[in-house]
Amino acid sequence: MSRRFAAVDLGASSGRVMLADLSDGLKLTEAHRFPNGPVRVAGRLYWDILGLYREILAGLRAAGPVSSIGVDSWAVDYGLLDESGALLGNPVHYRDDRTQGVAERVAEEVGAEALYEVSGLQVLPFNTIYQLLADRLDQAATMLLIPDLLGYWLTGELGAEVTNASTTGLLDVRTRTWATPLIERLGLPSGIFPPLRQPGEAVGGLRRDVAAEIGWSAPVRAVGSHDTASAVVAVPATGPAFAYVSCGTWSLAGVELPGPVLTPDSRAANFTNEAGIDGTVRYLRNVMGLWLLQECLRAWPGSDLGDLLKAAAGERPFAAVVNPDEPVFLPPGDMPARIAAECRRTGQRPPATPAAYVRCVLESLALGHRQAIRQAVELSGRDVEVVHLVGGGSRNELLCRLTADACGLPVVAGPAEATTFGNVLVQARAAGLVSDLAEMRSLVAAAEPLRRYEPSGDAGAWDEAASRVF
Repeated sequence: MSRRFAAVDLGASSGRVMLADLSDGLKLTEAHRFPNGPVRVAGRLYWDILGLYREILAGLRAAGPVSSIGVDSWAVDYGLLDESGALLGNPVHYRDDRTQGVAERVAEEVGAEALYEVSGLQVLPFNTIYQLLADRLDQAATMLLIPDLLGYWLTGELGAEVTNASTTGLLDVRTRTWATPLIERLGLPSGIFPPLRQPGEAVGGLRRDVAAEIGWSAPVRAVGSHDTASAVVAVPATGPAFAYVSCGTWSLAGVELPGPVLTPDSRAANFTNEAGIDGTVRYLRNVMGLWLLQECLRAWPGSDLGDLLKAAAGERPFAAVVNPDEPVFLPPGDMPARIAAECRRTGQRPPATPAAYVRCVLESLALGHRQAIRQAVELSGRDVEVVHLVGGGSRNELLCRLTADACGLPVVAGPAEATTFGNVLVQARAAGLVSDLAEMRSLVAAAEPLRRYEPSGDAGAWDEAASRVF
């Protein structure tokens, strides 16, 4: 039996098809990488979903025959199909403004407490529940989240993988089934929600036309299709006393639990209870993440990130910090100008140079990580001895060091490709090559070097900086 698996991994700024080989340990190679980003048309922000599908096929063609294929992506966004299975329109990007005011209206009509009791989900203005209420559903027969939509195009089979479904606000966090009473109370058509799948379950074989186009055939298998669910699978922890930060465009910071935390304090802190594999709960909060840095770089054409990071390391600490989760930072646009305005609003002098802006962004993210992890520990009662920082942000040494200093805990950085590792390991377990979550994490720890950052510096300085913005 082949020990090769393909992972389709779509992030908010790029996508890739990765090839994993488990013949001797766990080795990854990149088959194809491609950009991903929003397209604005007539004032609306969309994903180029057909372009993404074209690039996925190119990546699978380059990867060659494998045992199975898994697809993961960002959460909350979806496509609508009509009764014939045709896509009704391009999926709208979660940073679009169509949901303004919807969350507040739902809270008034249903009650914030009642919503949290069912879904355990943090309130974010772009959650699927609010997007659907802002959408036209009169012709919709099926709603498919992005990985499920791509899986449908690859196989012709309809379904919804549960870790991603748990980010919609419409899944019952206790039973892990669609929250039909809530769906009907909101006036949404319950028939558009497809059957649920568990990570590791078969989605289906490739359609004949797809197999002919890429030159080979293999089954598609459900994985932790929310990219954070796959990333948490690949946290190389050796015991339960850990927190994680899955850091890319977003930072998802929290702990892994055996069940949800649905207390009033948890709701007030806006913590989310998302489904992980094997019945676990990803108890976390979204931090705006490297989006702030990405948007700053867009405002500075020609800047070299490596040079900016070196210069930022020498900038004066805590000259200015912001709360990275302020709503003003959510849309695309001139990020340095918005950071400067936020600094002035909080009585601080704005950064004067790009390097100073980078220092401000990274210290602010470290403070966001600290705030989320400390609250996760307090609200869940889970002891934490180490923070695992995975994803693309684990390559940013300055961010890792600042996160260790801010949290007062060791930070173990890596793997950068955590999402891909988690994706392929769920496939490998379904093929009988891996036994359990502990073995998966052991394979990840052996697959590539990890870097450890011990906390240092003045804890009081971090307390003072946090007091400016939290």
